[in-house]
Order: sequence, then C-alpha cells, then structure tokens
Amino acid sequence: MAYREYIHTPVTSRDMRWGLQQGAIAGIVAGIVFAAFEMIVSASMMGADAFFMPLRMIGAIALGPEALDPGYSLVTAGIAGVVVHFVLAIIYGIIFGEIAAMLRGPVAFIAAGSLFGLALWLINFYVIAPILFPWFLESSPLVQFIAHTFFFGSVLGYYLWKSHQRSGLEEPVL
Repeated sequence: MAYREYIHTPVTSRDMRWGLQQGAIAGIVAGIVFAAFEMIVSASMMGADAFFMPLRMIGAIALGPEALDPGYSLVTAGIAGVVVHFVLAIIYGIIFGEIAAMLRGPVAFIAAGSLFGLALWLINFYVIAPILFPWFLESSPLVQFIAHTFFFGSVLGYYLWKSHQRSGLEEPVL
C-alpha cells in the first residue's frame, strides 16, 4: 500500500479548490492568532496603552501615518487595521493554501508554513516597509520574526494540515 507522501501524484483541480477555500479560512485563523500575539506583546513591552498600536500601524497602511497619532480616532484606525490585516491574511492564506495543496504530512505542512511566514517577514520588513511603511521598522525585529514565522506561518500550516486530514486528501492512494 503506497501513501501519497511517498509517491508522486499530480495535483488535481479538487486539490486546488481545497487550497483556495481552506487557504482563505486558514488565513483568517492564523490572522487572529497573529494579531492577538502582536497586541499582547505590544501591551506587555510598552504598557497597556500600546495594546492597539499594532492595529494603528496596520491601519496606517490605508490611512497614512497620521493614524499612528494618539489623537487620531482609535475606532477609525482600529477598523482600518482590522480590515487591512484580514484582507492581507486571506490573500497570504490563499497563496499558501495553493502551495499546501501539493504537500503531504504534518511536518511538510508546518515546516512549509513556517518558512512561508519567515518569507513574509523578510519581504514585508526588509523590502516593502523601508520604502512604503517606515513606521513598521520601529517594531522589534525579534518579535516580528516570531509573530510572522510561528504565530502566522506555523498556525497556517497546522490549520491546513488538519483541514487536509479532514478532507480525505491525506488518505492512502491504492
């Protein structure tokens, strides 16, 4: 009896549909975990007033750097931050979901998810932020590495692996 992780099997349109749908859901789940981590760490490192700073920073992508000002409406900055954050999380989840459609086994999913999160951190913080969103450079690189790699990427990979198991796509090929 051969299992898919040991033999080559082509990726089907069913696999691709699964990656699209489950990738979007995984992006939302990982986005929630990521945001919670960021907000808790922000408050613990800089005080309770900084709890919503990650949402302000993300909201500033759409609203401009004035959203970072404490006098700027927290509701407006927060809502913009949530919307931008989840749009990006869904897009990243779909991209990784399509990659994950080719994977088999928990180690492959979680390791690839972690590497995907690491790549997001490197691209977002060392390519995009210096040019377009310099306020992100004020955050701790270590915290951002941990957040992107483990609290987004690993969660993304784990969720998609569990979803893959439930879908029957991990079943042995006879």
